[in-house]
Amino acid sequence: MKKRSLLSYCILFCITLIVVGCVNPAIYIKTTTESDTASSVAGAVRLGFSAWPGWFPWQVAQERGIFDKHNIPVNLRWFDGYLESINTLTAGQIDANSQTLGDTVSSVSGGADQVIVLVNDNSTGNDKVIVREGINSIADLKGRQIAAEEGTVDHFLLLLGLEREGISAQDIQFVPLETGRAAAAFVAGQVDAVAVFAPFTTQALKRPGSRELFSSADFPGAISDHLVFTRQFIEQNPDRVQAVVDSWFATLDYIQKNQDEAYKIMAQRAGVSVEEYKEYADGTRLFTIEENLQAFQPGNDMTSLQFSAEQISEFLTETGLAAASPDTSRLFDDRFVKAHAAQVNKS
Repeated sequence: MKKRSLLSYCILFCITLIVVGCVNPAIYIKTTTESDTASSVAGAVRLGFSAWPGWFPWQVAQERGIFDKHNIPVNLRWFDGYLESINTLTAGQIDANSQTLGDTVSSVSGGADQVIVLVNDNSTGNDKVIVREGINSIADLKGRQIAAEEGTVDHFLLLLGLEREGISAQDIQFVPLETGRAAAAFVAGQVDAVAVFAPFTTQALKRPGSRELFSSADFPGAISDHLVFTRQFIEQNPDRVQAVVDSWFATLDYIQKNQDEAYKIMAQRAGVSVEEYKEYADGTRLFTIEENLQAFQPGNDMTSLQFSAEQISEFLTETGLAAASPDTSRLFDDRFVKAHAAQVNKS
C-alpha cells in the first residue's frame, strides 16, 4: 500500500478516536447516577454510557427490566462527559463502558488492559458538519469559523472532509469548544459551521437556514462503538459478562417489537422529542448478532475490527500519540457473542 493510501486510512480510522458526550446548555439531559437506578446494589456490574444513539438502548434495558430477566444486577452509570466515562473505566471505577474502537486502542496504548466484547453500532450519519446559510460546498469553508471539540470524532470528521477536497486545516478558522457549547455557539450565530454528533445535531440544526454539509454517512464503516470491559473483570466474571451481552441483544429484540415505547425511553434519555429521536434511526446502524460475528473476523478492510485496530495503532505511533505501537492482539474477545449466537440457534 502506498504511503498516501495508508495515511488516508489512518485519518479515516482516527475518526473513531474520541466521541465526547457532554451537557449542552440548550438541551436538558437528566443526569443518572448509581443511586438513581433501580438495580444499584452491591456487587452489580458497573456499566457506563453517555450521549450517543447507539448507547441509549442501555436505558431501555434498565427501565424495562431486561437486566433483571437475565439475572444480572447492573449499576447503569450515565456520564454527561464521554471523556469522563473513559477515564473512569481506565481508573477501574467502573467495570465496563460504552466507547469507540479508537478510544479503546488509545487507552490500551496508554497501558490500560481493556477488551472489546460487543459491537453496538456504526455511525451512518449521526456525526455531522452543519453549516450556516450561504455555505454550499466544502470549498466554501475556507476562511470560515468552524467550531468543534478539539481532538474529538467530529473534529476529525471535519478534517477528513477537508482532506477529501484538498483543503488544509490551516485554510479554516478552527474554534475549539466542547460539543454542547459548539452547538450553542453555532445557533447563536457566533461561528459559521459546527461539527457535532447526535443528539447535539438536533440543536445545531435549529439555526434558521442551517443545513448538513456532510456526515459520517459519507465515510461508511469509519466510526464503530463498543461494549468494553476491563480484562480483570472478564477473567473473574465471565458469566456476568455473558449476561450483559445477552441482555444487549434481548434489548434490541425488545426495541424492534416495542418501538414506540422504546423510543420514548431513549428520547427522554437524549433530552429530545420522540419525533426528533426517530430522525437518528438512519444515522446509527445497530449491529445484529450476525454482523457482530462478521466484524470480529480477520479482514483487510474497515469491516474487520482487527484491521481497523491495526490502522489506528499505526496512526497513533506515526503521529507521536503513542511511544510504541499498542498491542491489539488481545483486544477482541468474541466468545460471548458466539455463545449468544449458539444459544439463539438452539432455541
